[in-house]
Amino acid sequence: MKKFFNAIIVLIAFHSVNVASQDEVEEVVVTSAFIDTSEINNPLYIIDGSEFTEAATTSLGDAIDEYLGVSIADYGAAVGQPIIRGMSGPRVKILKNGMVNRDVSGLGVDHLNDVDLNDIGQVEIIKGPSSLLYANGTIGGIINVVDDLISANDFEMPELKVGYEDQSVNDGNSESISFKNNIAGFNISFGYKNTDFGNYDVPDGAVIHEEEEHHEEEDHDEEEHHDEHHEEDMGFINNSDFAVEATKFGISKVTNWGFIGFGIDNLESVYGIPFHGDEHGDEHGDEHGDEHGDDEDHEGHDEHGEERIFSTTDSETFSIKGSYNVNGNLVNKIDFSYRDSDYSLTEAHEEEGHDDHGEDHGDDHGDEHGDEHAPTVFSNQAVEYTAAFDISNDSSTQKVVVNIVDEDNSIVGEEAFMNPANSEEFTIGYYLSKEMGMFDLDFGYRLDQIERSGSVTDEDHGDVDYYTIDDSTSSFAVTLGTDLSDSLGVSVGYASVERLPSSIELFMNGPHMATGRFEVGNPNLNSETSNNFDITFNFDNGDFYGYASFYVTDVDNYIALIDEEDEHHDEDEHHEDEDDHHEEDEHHDEDEHDDHGHGNLIHANYMQEDAEFDGYEFELGKTFDMGSGELSLSFGRDVVNAKFSDGHYVPRINPARNIYSLSYKQEDLLFKMTLKDVEKQNDFGEGETATDSYQMLNTRLTKSFSVGDGDLKVSLFANNLLDEVARNHASFVKDEVPLPGRNYGLKFNLNF
Repeated sequence: MKKFFNAIIVLIAFHSVNVASQDEVEEVVVTSAFIDTSEINNPLYIIDGSEFTEAATTSLGDAIDEYLGVSIADYGAAVGQPIIRGMSGPRVKILKNGMVNRDVSGLGVDHLNDVDLNDIGQVEIIKGPSSLLYANGTIGGIINVVDDLISANDFEMPELKVGYEDQSVNDGNSESISFKNNIAGFNISFGYKNTDFGNYDVPDGAVIHEEEEHHEEEDHDEEEHHDEHHEEDMGFINNSDFAVEATKFGISKVTNWGFIGFGIDNLESVYGIPFHGDEHGDEHGDEHGDEHGDDEDHEGHDEHGEERIFSTTDSETFSIKGSYNVNGNLVNKIDFSYRDSDYSLTEAHEEEGHDDHGEDHGDDHGDEHGDEHAPTVFSNQAVEYTAAFDISNDSSTQKVVVNIVDEDNSIVGEEAFMNPANSEEFTIGYYLSKEMGMFDLDFGYRLDQIERSGSVTDEDHGDVDYYTIDDSTSSFAVTLGTDLSDSLGVSVGYASVERLPSSIELFMNGPHMATGRFEVGNPNLNSETSNNFDITFNFDNGDFYGYASFYVTDVDNYIALIDEEDEHHDEDEHHEDEDDHHEEDEHHDEDEHDDHGHGNLIHANYMQEDAEFDGYEFELGKTFDMGSGELSLSFGRDVVNAKFSDGHYVPRINPARNIYSLSYKQEDLLFKMTLKDVEKQNDFGEGETATDSYQMLNTRLTKSFSVGDGDLKVSLFANNLLDEVARNHASFVKDEVPLPGRNYGLKFNLNF
């Protein structure tokens, strides 16, 4: 009830403000790519592409982390998977131009969202009815990246954009170019961006090594400790580099019956893995101890202790998109799309300092070590078809969508923790938007028929069990909005969304080095069902604006990766230590039976339990005339609380945040400053620890200059200006891989 009392207080505060606007404000209409209308009752945000063009190049999650209700689970600078209102992973879908981006980010927390943010039109962060048409299981919401790769409208004039960027925190740079023109009646679009970032700097003492005490107990030599502390004192995160090359080309033809076109996206990247769990530990020592003796084993461990662990990605998507104007009695037009995605991520190990010690190793040892670090290849091949039938009339907007997906996931190599899996999906969705007197109604419904097939290998006996999960899910959402006055509106929404478990949650069974865990899925998991209620107030009188949203989400059979109790893990480690010190084969066999030979990893299982998420977001802001420009000030806060039905906290939920913003805008000048005050997270789940608070101060100054027939925009930015030690609680590696330190940058964008 406290949340609803707060809502009433905010509502009264809105009414207490003078609602008479002194100056006329130019109306800016932003159209959603989803439903081709500006009337969207309940989105989170529609962000103009210039925010990404003029700001520092970063991951998708980091780029939208300052928006209320949106946070991030990072794994170094390259990886930033978005979170919406505490929901992450398969509950949040990333889309490119209305179709799900089918990379392998769902197969690992150290996998990036491979999306090209060069020359985009806007990014839409949406929950509610309209999102149901485009992706299933979106309990959290969807993030849609929109560009003109396949343009539905003729380009009016040629456009050439050239960009350059330099950053200090990683001694990196980025270059981009894009071109659009209508040539012989065809719309041609081309984009290219190359980014090369090195290891990023962190404040002194930011890195916490959980293994330091473990190393001391194993009595490693002083030189190794000196090297470790020296590396930490260097003030950077090793293996945090990131390089990406993105190319896209599209062509379309617009006619009186509609349009049709195709586009090709190619994205290749290389990025370091700044943390990698150790599954071998003492077992590794035994293996080599039998061969070389204890002393030589320690020496070999030291020699191979430092590795270059990195991932390379290669993605290609071929898309066809079009629209056919039927102009019939029932169907007005048919929007259709096809996409073929081919994605691979290869994780590899590379010994550092091999030249210094290579002569000491025999051929057998070298071969053995090479086999141990064989690369692991994650791949996703998917084909998707979509047809949206516009059956709107004078009184309502209506759409029916049919969607078909065939997706194959596979992991092959040394660290393959899941057997190949296939998913086939067939969807029918319906969307309605209608004005009913003083109310605006949005309604969405979808029915999904999903078949997932995969297998699980028993590591003890080598047996393979095959599973096929064939089930249907149904979801609906309804939003009712009305204007309480000329400046105050309210919308109330209810949604029930059903999600079938993902392939990872069903068939995972093996060591996952990125999380430092031995993860086990469950083919018998049930579907999640989320029931969400939210109420949102919007106030705007031209000078003063306010926004407040309160929500409660009950999730039946919520699926979470839960660590086993410490006592069990400690007991396993105790048995392993006995094996090493006493070399008792009987105990060693017993250990392998208990923990599959991965005793140094935390054991975690995908389990289900009812959970409740509740929280709120609000923002208050005011605009002032100052000199020849406008000064805008705002304050916002977002809070997410998440508990299981037994009272335990849901793991990896980011804490409450206060966000202070200042912007000053003239005709050719824009200055922005944002302070993100992140509170300490004391509400942590099983196996987690508290995460300290931090303040993230970011600034940006953009100045425009006329250059011939074009314009030049120069942006100066400074992120983490206070050089704060910052960690995201949602990150599996928050201690070992903190967020980057102070970052100064310069960015040029030349448009003709």
